[in-house]
Parts: sequence; C-alpha cells; structure tokens
Amino acid sequence: MTQRREFLKFLAASPLLTNYSAFAQEVEQTLGQRLTDPSEVINVFEMEAIARERIPPAHLGYLSTGVDSDLTLRANRAGFSRFQIKPRRLVDVSQTDTMVNVLGSEASSPIFLCPVGSQGAYHADAELGTARAAAAKGHHMVLSTMSSTSVEAVAEARGAPIWHQLYSTNRWEYTVAMLQRAEAAGCTSVCLTIDLPGGRNTETDAVLRREDTRNCASCHAGQSKPMFEGFDMTGVMTSDAAMTWSVIARMKEVTDMNIVIKGVEVAADAALAVQFGADAIWASNHGGRATETGRGTIECLPEIVAAVNGRIPVIVDGGFRRGTDIYKALAMGASAVGIGRPYCFGLGAFGQAGVERVLDLLNRELLIAMRGSGTPTIDSIGPDYVLDAGYRVPRGRLGRELL
Repeated sequence: MTQRREFLKFLAASPLLTNYSAFAQEVEQTLGQRLTDPSEVINVFEMEAIARERIPPAHLGYLSTGVDSDLTLRANRAGFSRFQIKPRRLVDVSQTDTMVNVLGSEASSPIFLCPVGSQGAYHADAELGTARAAAAKGHHMVLSTMSSTSVEAVAEARGAPIWHQLYSTNRWEYTVAMLQRAEAAGCTSVCLTIDLPGGRNTETDAVLRREDTRNCASCHAGQSKPMFEGFDMTGVMTSDAAMTWSVIARMKEVTDMNIVIKGVEVAADAALAVQFGADAIWASNHGGRATETGRGTIECLPEIVAAVNGRIPVIVDGGFRRGTDIYKALAMGASAVGIGRPYCFGLGAFGQAGVERVLDLLNRELLIAMRGSGTPTIDSIGPDYVLDAGYRVPRGRLGRELL
C-alpha cells in the first residue's frame, strides 16, 4: 500500500494526467489515508479514504454500494458536469448569509444531513455523534427509520427539532405508531421514502461482505432497530408495495407533521405529490441504491422544480461532494441539499469530529462559490447563475473501491 501511495504521488504530479478526473479523485482518496487529525483533511474525498481504512468491509459495503452495476451511483457524480456556474462580478459579497428555513425548520446552512441507517456500523458515536455535530454547526438533520439509536435520544442530542424518515411497513398500524412516536419525540416533518417498493440488488455490498473475515453474528445477533421496539416483525416488510398517492391523506389523518415525499425523480410525480397534498418534495434516487436508472438526481432536478413551480419546497440529494455541487442545485431551484455518505465518511473516520469537519469543508466551499459568483445570500442564487451545457464528462469504468 505504501508503494502504491508513492506511485500515485508521482503520477499525480504529471501534467499529462490533468484531464483524468476519475484518476485525480483516486489520488485524492489515496493520499488522505494517513491523516490522523480531522483538521488536516482538505476535502470530502480525503475523508472518504480515511473512512475506507477504518470501517469494516461489510459495513463499508452497505454504505458505499449502489445497485446492479452502480451506474446510477456514478451518474449522480457525473451529472454535475453538465451544469456550469455563470458568475457575476463587482458585487458586494463582504457580508454573506447561508441561513435557510424549510417548513419552519431553520438552519445555518442549506446543507441538510440525510437519513442514513445503521450509523453504529461506522463508529461508536453513531447517530448521537451526527446529531451533536449537527447541533454544533447549526445544520438540520433527518433521522432514518433504520437508525441504530432511538429517535428520542437523537432529538435530545440535536437540541432542536429534527425530521423523521419513514419506511412505511405493510402493517398500517405499525406505520401509524412510528409516525406518532416520531411526532411525540419532537419531529416536525416526516419524509416518506417511496423509491423502494420491491427491494434492490446491491452487488457492491455483496462483494465487500465476502472480504469481511469477522463473525458478523457477533455484532448483529439479537439486534433490532429502536423504531421497531414493541413490534412483532415476523413477516412484516419495511416497505409497502401496495402504497399509492392516497397515503399522503392517510398520513395527514394521524399526524400533524409536515409530509415530505422522498424519492421523486420525474416531473409527473412531482405534480402528483403537490396535487395530493405533500408539503415538500425530496428529489432523490436513494443515493443510486434504489432503481438502476442511470440518471443522476441533479439531472432530474430541473423538471421537478418546473413541475412544482414554487408551490412547495424541493430538497435534493445524490452525489454532492463539493460546494459548487451544492451551489448548482440551489441555483436550479432547490431549497436545500442533502448529504449522506460524506458525513458518514467523517463519522467513520473520526466520529463526531469527522462529521463536523465535513460540514466545515462543504460550507467553506459553498461560501467560496457564493462570493466568487456574486451571490452573498442563498436567496440571491437563482437560475441566471447556472447553465445546462447538456453534456457530461465521460465516466469511464471506475473500480468498485472508488464508489
């Protein structure tokens, strides 16, 4: 491994390789693997490299997998290349403001922490470390149904209202119980995930599980998710294949939380979400781990924003690794941008301190993009600041270790 790092350092200095973005990313990842202080990490890719060294293979596989051939996973990153920033000059950007308010939830940044399940698999701090980092940096957090930690404990650690992500089971009474528990814990919105009605084919996960020599029963035996406490889960599915748009009205009958529909990828569904009473839309392909569409979420965003036409907020996630990625989404009409894997890389690498560092890095990059583009506030970032160039940088075929 040491020889490989030295070889990559040598190649990274070559001017002949400046156009090979996939290789450049591998260099960034590899050179970050020996850092021991989160303050020394310079970008999300270095944080990922450290996390890959420290997270057990099977757990890393769960975090990093896409579905099928991971085409959609790669498309999420490649999609940003078709959109270009159009900066304006000689604008007073001496005072900047990144505050947002989405459905009454205020945050110091438009970067939201996406729901990611089983965070205890990445670090002992688990969701409590994430919540404390979100509190320290003023970021909004959404907690997964599959959390390793109870919603009550996470809400307390965050110290402010969080949102709950819901997998509706095929037992409606269980779904109602989870909604009411989340609301009682102080959650103000529920994000209903709609993109997994029939399972998924996670091959990268399967490959990395083969490489894990540990006895998995030692850390999984007898465990269940806190949100399912008190339920008899025998034969219960954590998705409801019979669910239709009428579920929004059913949910509104049993909870006062805002209903956010998570997993929308096309304009027609965005319009239906508005029609059936959703309070917000979350454009997402589940981080490339639902259906292998081959289409990046950022490429779905324009038609979704157009269909919504400002009637309700639109949140987006999928492949965000740079402040400029976030800037582009805001310019295209997103009210907020979700990150999942990036902060989990920070968690896996350094616990709570790693999550905080990832947030610092992305916020710094976003502020640089805002100042450099002549947009001192989030509200000033609009469609005039982004261009759809209609092409992508060729993706090539990345090795599984890079995904």
